[in-house]
Amino acid sequence: MSYTVQQLATLAGITVRALHHYDQIGLLKPSSVRKNGYREYEKAELLRLQQILFFRELDVSLHEIKRILNRPDFVVVDALRGQRVQLQARKRRLERLLKTIDTTITHMNKKNEMNDSELYDAFKDPDVAQYQDEVKQRWGNTDAYKQSMVRVSKMTKAEMDALKKNGKAFIKRLGDVMASGAAVDSEEMQKMVAGSYKNIQFFYDCSLDMFRQLGEMYVADPRFTKTYDSVRPGLAVYYRDAIRVYCTQNA
Repeated sequence: MSYTVQQLATLAGITVRALHHYDQIGLLKPSSVRKNGYREYEKAELLRLQQILFFRELDVSLHEIKRILNRPDFVVVDALRGQRVQLQARKRRLERLLKTIDTTITHMNKKNEMNDSELYDAFKDPDVAQYQDEVKQRWGNTDAYKQSMVRVSKMTKAEMDALKKNGKAFIKRLGDVMASGAAVDSEEMQKMVAGSYKNIQFFYDCSLDMFRQLGEMYVADPRFTKTYDSVRPGLAVYYRDAIRVYCTQNA
């Protein structure tokens, strides 16, 4: 079944203007154009539009969406799985926010006790807390760990938020490089690894041996693996292998 612009706009709950804009920028072209100038959209275009809307829900820019969808190795099912992981994470965060709101309202009505720390439970990342515990257990007695804790303690909340945002952006870029087919020893990938190694130095004096161990942990610890593989399956191993190359070449 084919749809006109108006029919597809109604079906998808978006405006005709949006569809015209997507066509204009080459993001969503109609399958055909009738002699009278009417655009027609078939199932392939419907699935592509669904991807556009999912990516928009995840705050991805139209320019980036176009780049992703036009990759030769793009697979809709893989994208849907990745989007599901991201939306589940967002759902968990919203549930934590709602729980904290309800608890605070009850507390304000003097119906329950609530310590000061609980006021901010929803704004803490439980996965990050798990990682911090793991790192402390493995390296808590090392000078590097103590050095990083001192430096982190001096950071403002805005700086910490920026750090988390940059970290997520870095992992996303790793996924893009992997998707492009670049080898782990490619110049592009090795530049990213070098940048990562340089950033770690901000927190502590990281030797190449320690950096290599971090790479191994990204694969050995399923919690870290999940962080990378939720962006692109196999990304943790890909990054680990790239770190191995970097450490060997710079030893």
